[in-house]
Amino acid sequence: MSRPVSLVLFLFLLLLLLTAAASFVRSIRFPNRLPDTFVPSPVDDRALKIAVFALGSFWRSEAVFGCLDGVVRTSVGYCGGSKPNPTYRSLGNHAECVQVEYDPTLISYEDLLDIFWSSHDSRQVFGQGPDVGNQYRSIIFTNGTKEFRMASESKEKEQTKFKSSIVTTQIQLLGIFYPAEPEHQKFELKQNGILLLMMGNLQEEELQKSSLAAKLNSYAAELCPPRIQKNIETKINNILRKGWPLLGGAYNAAQIL
Repeated sequence: MSRPVSLVLFLFLLLLLLTAAASFVRSIRFPNRLPDTFVPSPVDDRALKIAVFALGSFWRSEAVFGCLDGVVRTSVGYCGGSKPNPTYRSLGNHAECVQVEYDPTLISYEDLLDIFWSSHDSRQVFGQGPDVGNQYRSIIFTNGTKEFRMASESKEKEQTKFKSSIVTTQIQLLGIFYPAEPEHQKFELKQNGILLLMMGNLQEEELQKSSLAAKLNSYAAELCPPRIQKNIETKINNILRKGWPLLGGAYNAAQIL
């Protein structure tokens, strides 16, 4: 057989092998049950509260909040403008936002405000860092008079830290929150195929509702509190050292933490 024919045959066999391997990886799925030692007892969604913030690119913003104790779910979207049904490529005068569902018995609105202020530069106008544009402006969206008052007081406190610059953060009553497209949800997590595999290759709807996904999204962005970041990394490395999943280890997502 001539060398060109041998090369073609080799490439054909390699393609078949890679296709089979990809099909195998996609088919792997692990139990969804999480032990009590990993996640808190289920919380009645009716007991949860919602906070919405804009603090730059929503890929990073979602990761800022996901790993906090008391935060149950996170999602990204568009808010603060007048354009109906905005999209990433056509968002009008909306801002990129993160919606945080939280248990007020574990974390307070004031705590979330503290994280908001510490996680971006509120003095920048229409942008954050290298991201420049109206969609990256700083906004606190409030639910009612009490939250509006707390947000205003926290802004005044933040302003006292700066004598020569002005805090540009806007405070608005929350209107319609438009969820962003699926590819923008849990963006940091989706860049890490190993973590997705360890979770059991959840479908998109499951991924968006998952508390574990919110935490691992923060871990993937290296934005968890240091203690939690180190704890997750240690346990993931322990799992990988045991040969998962190549040696048939039946780990479920809970064992990541």
